[in-house]
Amino acid sequence: MIQISNLTKKFGSKVAINKLNLEVKKGELFGFLGPNAAGKTTTIKLLTGLLRPTEGSIKISGYDMQKDYVKAKGLLSYIPDTPYLYEKLTAREFLRFICEIYLLDGKESQKKIEEYIEFFSLKEYGNALIEEYSHGMRQKVVIIAALIHNPDIIIVDEPMVGLDPKTTKLVKDIFKSSSKNGKTIFMSTHTLSLAEEICNRICIIDNGNLIAIGTMEELRKKSGIDGRLEEIFLKLT
Repeated sequence: MIQISNLTKKFGSKVAINKLNLEVKKGELFGFLGPNAAGKTTTIKLLTGLLRPTEGSIKISGYDMQKDYVKAKGLLSYIPDTPYLYEKLTAREFLRFICEIYLLDGKESQKKIEEYIEFFSLKEYGNALIEEYSHGMRQKVVIIAALIHNPDIIIVDEPMVGLDPKTTKLVKDIFKSSSKNGKTIFMSTHTLSLAEEICNRICIIDNGNLIAIGTMEELRKKSGIDGRLEEIFLKLT
C-alpha cells in the first residue's frame, strides 16, 4: 500500500531523511518511531504530499505521490498532532465540508456525521463553534474527518494527544478493527506502550536513517533485549 524508495529530504545542507526505504502492506498497523528531530514529521509530510522529496519516491497503492498526487491523496487521510480547524464553523458544518470535498452522497454523509458525533460524545456540542472546543474535542473532530470518507490508508501523527482515557480506548479499537478490515495505518508516536500494544510492525529511525524494523520479536532479536519496547528503543537510539 505504501512504498517508500530511497526517500531523501534536505533542508539546505541538513539531511532530514536519508535514503529511506520502507514498504507498508495492506492491513498493517505500522508504528513509526524515533527520538526528537529523527525525521518522523518530515517523513509524514512527504507521505501526505505536504513536502516534496529531494530524491526518491513515494507510492500510495501504486500511485506516485508526485506524479499522481490527486489519486494518491484520495486514498489516504491524515490525523496531525495539532488539530488545525476552521474555528468559525461548527463540528457539523466542518464535517459536511469534508464530505463535500470527497464528493460523498449528501444523505449518506449526513447519517455518518451524526453517527460519528454520537460515537465520540460530541452530540451536545455539534452546533457550537469549533473555537469554543477544548484541544481534545478538536482532536475528535479531526479524527472523524479522517475516517468519514473511509480511506484505504490513515496516516497518524501522535493520535492520542489531548484525548481522555475513554476516547483513547475508542481510537485504539478503531485502529485495530480498521487494520483487521484491510485498512493500512501508518502511525508516528512517542508513546512506546501504544506502539507495542497495537502495532503489527515497528520502524525506528534516528537522524533521518532507518535503525531497525520488524515485529516486537524481531526487534528483540536485533537489540539483544528480551524486554519491553522502551528498553529496545533506548538501546537502538
